[in-house]
Amino acid sequence: MLLLLAEYLQQFHKGFAVFQYLTLRGILGVLTALALSLWLGPWMIRTLQVRQIGQSVRNDGPQSHLSKKGTPTMGGALILTAIAVSTLLWADLSNRYVWVVLAVTLAFGAIGWVDDYRKVIEKNSRGLPSRWKYFWQSVFGLAAAVFLYMTAQSPVETTLILPLLKDVAIPLGAGFVVLTYFVIVGTSNAVNLTDGLDGLAILPTVMVGGALGIFCYLSGNVNFAEYLLIPYVPGSGELIVFCAALVGAGLGFLWFNTYPAQVFMGDVGALALGAALGTIAVIVRQEVVLFIMGGVFVMETLSVIIQVASFKLTGKRVFRMAPIHHHFELKGWPEPRVIVRFWIITVILVLIGLATLKLR
Repeated sequence: MLLLLAEYLQQFHKGFAVFQYLTLRGILGVLTALALSLWLGPWMIRTLQVRQIGQSVRNDGPQSHLSKKGTPTMGGALILTAIAVSTLLWADLSNRYVWVVLAVTLAFGAIGWVDDYRKVIEKNSRGLPSRWKYFWQSVFGLAAAVFLYMTAQSPVETTLILPLLKDVAIPLGAGFVVLTYFVIVGTSNAVNLTDGLDGLAILPTVMVGGALGIFCYLSGNVNFAEYLLIPYVPGSGELIVFCAALVGAGLGFLWFNTYPAQVFMGDVGALALGAALGTIAVIVRQEVVLFIMGGVFVMETLSVIIQVASFKLTGKRVFRMAPIHHHFELKGWPEPRVIVRFWIITVILVLIGLATLKLR
C-alpha cells in the first residue's frame, strides 16, 4: 500500500525510490509489526480479561499449570493483526506469493479462532471437533497447494530440492500438491502441539520465520540464487516483508507471553503461524530445511505419535506425558528451564539450516 504511494511520490522527489529496496521494507515491516503488538497488547489483554476469555487447564497435567487457569487466551489475534497490517502496508500487493501466504495464515487463524471460541466462550471442552478441524485445514491447505501448482511459472517451482546435494532435483509434477498439503497442514499442527508452555512456541516460530525470510530474499534474487545453487523463484523475495512482519509481531507478543505469561496465543495463533511457515517453505522450495530448522516442532509431534501408538499397541506409555515438553516438566524440570533449552535447540537447528546455503 505504502509502496504504491512511494512510487507515485517518486515523480516529485527521487528520494522515495529508497522504498523499492526489499531490505528497507523488511526492516520497516519488523518495526511496524513490533510497534503494533506492543501498542495493542495491553488493550487486548484487558479486553480478554473483562470478557473472561481465559485458559482452561487439564487436571491430569503438571500441577504447576493449575495456576495458569483463567490467563487470557486467543492472543494470537494480536499477532495476526500486526502481521496483516504490516504486510499490507509495506509489501508489494501485486505479488501473488504475498496474497497466498497472507490468505493461508488468516484462513488457518479462522479455524483456530472457532476452536478457541467454542472452548473459552461456549465452554465446550471439545472445541471444534477434530474431524472438522482437519477438514477445513485440508480444504485451505489443498487450495493453496493447487493454486501454487497451477500458477507455477517454471519447473523449479514444483521440484523437490535436497540440501547438501546440489545436483539432485526431483520433479514432483502433481505430487507437488500432495507434498504441499502435508507441509502446510503438518507444520500448522506441529506448532500447535508445541504451544504448551509460556513462550515455548512463539520464539522458535520467530527464529524459523526469520531464517525463511533470508531464504526468500536469496531465492528471489537471480544472482544470489545462482551463486548459492538454490532455486531461483521470481517474486519470492517479496515474502521477506511478510517474514519480517512475523518476526516483529512474534517478538511483540513474546513481551506479554514470556514466563509467567500474561496472555496465551491459543489455536488462533498457533495454527496460523505454523501454516504460514509451511507455505513459505514450499514457495522457496525449502521443505527439507524447514524440517531441520523446525526440529523442536518435529520432536513435539513425534512424541505425541509415539505415545499414542505405544499405548494402543502395548498399553504402555513411552513418555510420562506428551507432547514431550510435559515429559520434562514431570521429570522435575522447572518450566523456564524447558522453555529456554528448547529455544537453544532451535537456535542450533536454525543455524544448521542456514549453513545448507553453502554446504552444497
